[in-house]
Amino acid sequence: MLVKVIKTRPFLPPQGDLFSAIKESFSGLKLKERSIVAVTSKVVSIWQGRCVKIEPGVDKDELIKKEADFYLPANLNTYGFHISIKNNTLIASAGIDESNANGYYILWPEDPQKSANEIRSFLKKEFGLSRIGVVITDSHVQPLRWGTVGTSIAHSGFDALNSYIGKPDIFGRKLKVTNAAVAEGIAASAVLAMGEGNEQTPMAIVSDVPFVRFVDRNPTEKELKKLAISKEEDIFSPLLKSAKWKKGKRGYFQDNKKRD
Repeated sequence: MLVKVIKTRPFLPPQGDLFSAIKESFSGLKLKERSIVAVTSKVVSIWQGRCVKIEPGVDKDELIKKEADFYLPANLNTYGFHISIKNNTLIASAGIDESNANGYYILWPEDPQKSANEIRSFLKKEFGLSRIGVVITDSHVQPLRWGTVGTSIAHSGFDALNSYIGKPDIFGRKLKVTNAAVAEGIAASAVLAMGEGNEQTPMAIVSDVPFVRFVDRNPTEKELKKLAISKEEDIFSPLLKSAKWKKGKRGYFQDNKKRD
């Protein structure tokens, strides 16, 4: 597997044109069939204008409570972060970020799956490709481990899971529950290469991936549902169910639109 990071111009909030940035940054590159383009969620959010100016009257805690599907109060952990669930992902602060944001809070993308599909459609047309994948990435932390790792919040153009269920291991024992998280692995590799600081490389091309099954379409609803697991089914169910989750609200922009 090869990961090539893409240097871009600064992608500045409150809004910027992602497609023009791709055209500019990919100029001179030959994007090949059966490649995957990784794009950080932050540039997708800026593309959508999902940015809130940091100023008096804007409370980050309230933003988190509006954006999260479920959250735990910040005073329950040492670092003062809200632990939250958003789009069936366990993540701090509902994904809201201040780094590389130039005085804004950057919220998670609105409907990241739709965005992944739109980016893939653009890449197909722009580069004349049929088998091209997209993964929208973010960083998160894992329980009992220091450091951030990349995660996929949406994908398109390839199968996100490789099922080993019913297949034998090297001793002939059939596997019962194993699924390889392809989109997650691609995202982790891309985020590691793209960096977390001032690298200015919010996109990457992942190629030479023979283990990836490409499809010339968007993921189906059935496929997307198979990626999520309920708190009851999760192996960490005792932890997830014992926490006293608070339900989030309707979202910052939806809430402001309602007031208008």
